[in-house]
Amino acid sequence: MKHADISIHPLITLYLTCSISWPALYFVKFHFKPCPLQIPSPYQRLAMATVRNLKIKTSTCKRIVRELHSYEKEVEREAAKTADMKEKGADPYDLKQQENVLAESRMMIPDCRKRLEGSLADLKGTLAELDEANEKECPEVEDARSTITEVEKLFQTTEA
Repeated sequence: MKHADISIHPLITLYLTCSISWPALYFVKFHFKPCPLQIPSPYQRLAMATVRNLKIKTSTCKRIVRELHSYEKEVEREAAKTADMKEKGADPYDLKQQENVLAESRMMIPDCRKRLEGSLADLKGTLAELDEANEKECPEVEDARSTITEVEKLFQTTEA
């Protein structure tokens, strides 16, 4: 007989693993009624997973928008610092290093925009899946829609 073939009563397992006394086990066995398990249907599991994915993708878009604003502020700060160094006649080596820092900061903005576009497309796809499943009343959907609107406005203002 294999070890896997041996079945142990759940109360004995509880006694062995939790160091619970036998009188307490007796109390548990006879005084608590088991609740029926509510196993979600495959449709409900799909909807739950989609709402969870929607929350994740919405927060991803928001995070990337914050990153984009942060990089834009960094470029402004570094550009002002570079201009100040030029006005004061700083050492050419220091000025070159500062220009490299500014160039690296400027390179991060297109990368961040590209990631934001991909994240926005993922968010729209997940929202479309959720619309097909008729899950339109939850607050996560409204949050996702407002995030999509905000990101699209951001893209429109920077294109103009």
